[in-house]
Amino acid sequence: MRTLIASILAAAVTLGGCAASTPPAPATVPQLTVQVLETLPHDPAAFTQGLEFEGGTLYEGTGLVGQSSLRAGPAGQAPVTRVDLPSPLFGEGITVTGPTVWQLTWQNGVAIERDARTLAELRRVSYDGEGWGLCHDGGRLVASDGSDRLTFRDPATFAVTGEVTVHSGDQTFAQLNELECVNGAVYANVWQTDRILRIAPATGEVTAQITAAGLLTAAQESSADVLNGIAAVPGTDEFLITGKLWPSMFRVKFVPAS
Repeated sequence: MRTLIASILAAAVTLGGCAASTPPAPATVPQLTVQVLETLPHDPAAFTQGLEFEGGTLYEGTGLVGQSSLRAGPAGQAPVTRVDLPSPLFGEGITVTGPTVWQLTWQNGVAIERDARTLAELRRVSYDGEGWGLCHDGGRLVASDGSDRLTFRDPATFAVTGEVTVHSGDQTFAQLNELECVNGAVYANVWQTDRILRIAPATGEVTAQITAAGLLTAAQESSADVLNGIAAVPGTDEFLITGKLWPSMFRVKFVPAS
C-alpha cells in the first residue's frame, strides 16, 4: 500500500494509527493455504492496489504518484481499457458497483466514481483518513484504511454507515489492505505479509487465515513487492491473487493447510 521506500520502514513505525506489525492468527482460527490451478501473466510494472472481477472483466487499480491507473480487460491479457490518474493522486483500492467503479486514493482524501465500461471519471467525493482497500458486498461498500477496522459506506453517497474491528477473541488485526467481498465474507490482504484473512463483516471475527507463501521464485521476489490483490472468480470457489510488481497472477483455491 505504500511506496517501495515505505516498505522498508522499521516495524516500530505506525501507519493509520496502528503498529506496523500484525500478530499471527491464533491457532483456533482455521488455517488455509493456496492450491495453484493456473499461472497467468501479470504486468510487472503494475503496483497493484485493487483487483476485482465483474462478469468476464478483470479490473485492476494501481498506485504510486505519476504511475497510478485503472485498467480493465480479460485476466492474463493486456487491458482493453485504461485510464491514468494525474499527479499528485496515488491510486488505491477499487470496487465495481453495477454500472460504476469506485477508486480510492491513499492520502489525497478523494474517491473517484467512474463509468464501469469506459472508466471515465464521473465525480469525486471527499472522505477523511487514508484509503487502502475497497469492496462491495451487494448492499454497501467495505473499506480499509490500514488500521484494524473495516468501515462501511453507502455505495451511492460514499457516506460512512458503520464500522467493525477485525479480531479473534481479544486479539485485533491491523494492516488490513486490499479487500474482496464474496459469499458473505470479506477477504483482506495483510500488508507486508503473505497472509489473507477471511472476516465475518457482521462481527469483525476472523474466520480463517490463508497463507500464500512461495508463489514467486527467489529471482522473481528480488524485483517484486508485497502480496496485494485478490479477486473472486465469478461462478466458482476460485480466486485470482497477485502482488505489487509481480510478473504473475495465480488462479487458486483456498484449501486446508496440511
